[in-house]
Amino acid sequence: MANSNYSDEVLLLLSGIQHFAFCERQWSLIHIEQVWQENLLTVEGHHFHEKVDDPFGDESRGDLRIVRSMPIMSRTLGLQGVADMVEFRKQSVRGPDVVSLGGIEGYWRPRPVEFKRGKPKPDDRDAVQLCAQAICVEEMMQTSITHGDIYYWQTRRRQTVEFSSALRTRTRELAARMHELFEAGITATNVKNKPCQNCSLKDVCQPKLLRKRQSVAQYISSMLLLGEEAYR
Repeated sequence: MANSNYSDEVLLLLSGIQHFAFCERQWSLIHIEQVWQENLLTVEGHHFHEKVDDPFGDESRGDLRIVRSMPIMSRTLGLQGVADMVEFRKQSVRGPDVVSLGGIEGYWRPRPVEFKRGKPKPDDRDAVQLCAQAICVEEMMQTSITHGDIYYWQTRRRQTVEFSSALRTRTRELAARMHELFEAGITATNVKNKPCQNCSLKDVCQPKLLRKRQSVAQYISSMLLLGEEAYR
């Protein structure tokens, strides 16, 4: 069950929730065993975010204020990280979904925007990451956020994500599970199928061996029996 208020000492990286939603074993290898290997996709991803992340790139466009590389944290999720971008759009009236920005007149509605190198995924890993960012901003600024966007470089389009109760529940359950494994120091053994082909940790993970672990156990057992027979 999730801790209601995680301390600073046990906060995990928010970016890891995307890895976790994709593959618990991949996340475990990176965040518990501290294993990381680059491939073409990860190198391209790093290069893309180097161009996107700019702590000095905050700007104003009329009723829109843009904050890039915004540090964020959630004690209920136990996660901390950096949001690629949070847009604040000026509103005429106060409401539960607006905030005040220090030294700036008016009320502002926040909306997180995450940038991705590729294209929309067939699963919810990107949506979960964005939802976690929204929960962080909500807690930090005492507000409510209903939607956010993911910008995919390959399609040059934004995809709007609604932070539904189902997505929020999924995000909180994943964060709680991450803490359970991390605190226990357990490396998950469950792996994906086709997505393993493009995973940078494929050689370290050895997914084929994991899928055939019963056969491997039987193989070792049979080899031991052969060894015993040889000494009879």
